[in-house]
Amino acid sequence: MQYLDKNSINFASVYGLKQGTHLKGQQYSWLSSIFYFGYLIAQWPAGLALQKLPVGKFLAVTTLVWGGLLMTTPACYNFAGIAINRFLLGMVEAVVTPGFVLMTGMWYTSEEQPLRLEAWYCTNGIATMFGGLIGYAVGHITTGLPRWMYVFLIFGAFSVAVGVLALVFLPDLPSTAKFLSERERAIAVERVAINRQGVKSSQFKWYQVRQAAEDPKTWLLFVMAIGAQVPNSALTSFTSIIVGTFGFDTLGTQYLQIPGGAVQFITLLLGGYIATKFDGKFHSRFACMIFACTVCIIGSGLLVGLPDTNKWGRLIALWLCYFQGLGFSMSLTIVSSNIAGYTKKQVTGALLFTGYCVGNIIGPQTFKSSEAPRYNSAYIAMLAGYAVKLACIVALYIYMYLENKRRDREAVGGQEAEAEGVENGMLDKTEIDNKGFRYVL
Repeated sequence: MQYLDKNSINFASVYGLKQGTHLKGQQYSWLSSIFYFGYLIAQWPAGLALQKLPVGKFLAVTTLVWGGLLMTTPACYNFAGIAINRFLLGMVEAVVTPGFVLMTGMWYTSEEQPLRLEAWYCTNGIATMFGGLIGYAVGHITTGLPRWMYVFLIFGAFSVAVGVLALVFLPDLPSTAKFLSERERAIAVERVAINRQGVKSSQFKWYQVRQAAEDPKTWLLFVMAIGAQVPNSALTSFTSIIVGTFGFDTLGTQYLQIPGGAVQFITLLLGGYIATKFDGKFHSRFACMIFACTVCIIGSGLLVGLPDTNKWGRLIALWLCYFQGLGFSMSLTIVSSNIAGYTKKQVTGALLFTGYCVGNIIGPQTFKSSEAPRYNSAYIAMLAGYAVKLACIVALYIYMYLENKRRDREAVGGQEAEAEGVENGMLDKTEIDNKGFRYVL
């Protein structure tokens, strides 16, 4: 629902949103960017709140609030009003994905996390398909409110309903889950001990902040997130507009997004399965990331190079770019599986999502209204972003691989050292301090 809600302007854009809110020039691009200014500002407070507050209830309340905010969007009649609405929506949604990553790490072992993370992240593809269907249905409404308003009202109502369900059923911790017996809760906590990361600590540790700032992994993830998200606006806020520039009609701009969502859904789920099934056999997580990014480079290269007359070729190239979700979501498992120390994990995650925001702020501005309908600068920016992302993935892999080899050479004690690594993890030691820790590649 988060993905659907924040991209609701994409589906509304071809149904009179610009005219209804009197947008001009680059103002639509700024609506896409300003969402992430709110996300960026709220990112650090949200990370602190996740450490201090009950995670499940906090996520449920934010879902209720963002659904309500979305339903107020039709009341906006100018750029200032809808810009404030988008800014507030970004602030509220800043907690969602980091919260989900945190919960994944609390409930599942490192080996289980890729498939579980991709299982919830692949719902972005479902949201794209569902949004295309709803957008297509809204296109047939001929009475009542302007059609663009229905998009926000329908999507917002779904989110409110999901928020109510989450408030009732979503647990805060494995140790407090009501659907588990006391024995099952103990097992749930014990089984994640092998991650060498513990479960949750409410104590904020400044030395772990310093370690995060000095860790090259942190900054590679930060730059990778920027590169990954610069192309993102083409697959979110501008998709309907882009498909329209290829030469398809208004209804076509809606239902032709469904195959892209299907590509995203299948890719994410299959990538999660491969990373879990073949974990440790051929460094499957990084293999999936490199493959997905390479496909995106091919797709964006075709968008740059194919002539305007080849509308189906350009559409397929756009669909190929939906592989990008696999690369970014797999980077989230790097944080959940390979960063230890609760404060360090929160800080690293917050920096990664800061890069995520920066990329999403830059991306919409590459769609210059003066270049419509070609948007050549945007397609070149997509290609450059994917290239930067691939370079960071390779550098991160080399660093972690060499560090594992170094620790293996220096390791002594066999099973005793492994047990000490598990114990240090439960004591909230970072992966840098815990010499028994090994990176999952």
